[in-house]
Amino acid sequence: MADLQVAPWTLVIPVKRTAIAKSRLAPAYPQHRPELARAFAVDTTAAALRSPLVHTVLVVTDDPQVGPDVTAAGARVVPDLPAAGLNEALLHGATVAAAEFPGNGIAALSADLPALRPAELTAVLAVCTAARSFVVDEPGTGTTLLAAAPGVPLDPRFGVGSALAHQASGAVPIEVAGIESVRRDVDTAADLAHAVQLGVGPATAEVLSLVLGAATGTEGLAC
Repeated sequence: MADLQVAPWTLVIPVKRTAIAKSRLAPAYPQHRPELARAFAVDTTAAALRSPLVHTVLVVTDDPQVGPDVTAAGARVVPDLPAAGLNEALLHGATVAAAEFPGNGIAALSADLPALRPAELTAVLAVCTAARSFVVDEPGTGTTLLAAAPGVPLDPRFGVGSALAHQASGAVPIEVAGIESVRRDVDTAADLAHAVQLGVGPATAEVLSLVLGAATGTEGLAC
């Protein structure tokens, strides 16, 4: 790996209540959509914690099941006190991170990266040398990671067209080859199929095994 003599990172991962998360997966996975959303968050968190550049992972969530799961993986849960949406949750998490770890950079990371590889995340964080940097998602319009150097406001602008919004705000797009797992967030069944090709984490694989069992008639009705 290139230069690792950079400030360690505190990652902020926002997780919506899984009962309402990943609605675009519902047509393909009506029975297992909440479990998949929870598994994505757990696999993302566990992979992020294995990066040598990640000091701490703060998961901003009010989901009663995600909290214990990511805590068991080694993350710390920050309650979503604003309860006002994604960017507000990230701002809250970034405020906590800056107060507790002022020497660290802060990176907002999508919770929907079930194929995330620690080495690829490390490669990204190692080149986040601008004041603010971001990774464009696989479709090319969204953002999977937004990083701010120590002392720099995160200023998240997630939502539709967030890649352009982040670039317009002065953040620099990361241009690194071989970071497919960092770019592959999952919103649809097609996205999940691509993530499976890359290799998903154990929590997601376990839920997908239940889906397969259901589809073959070994677990009641098919998904």
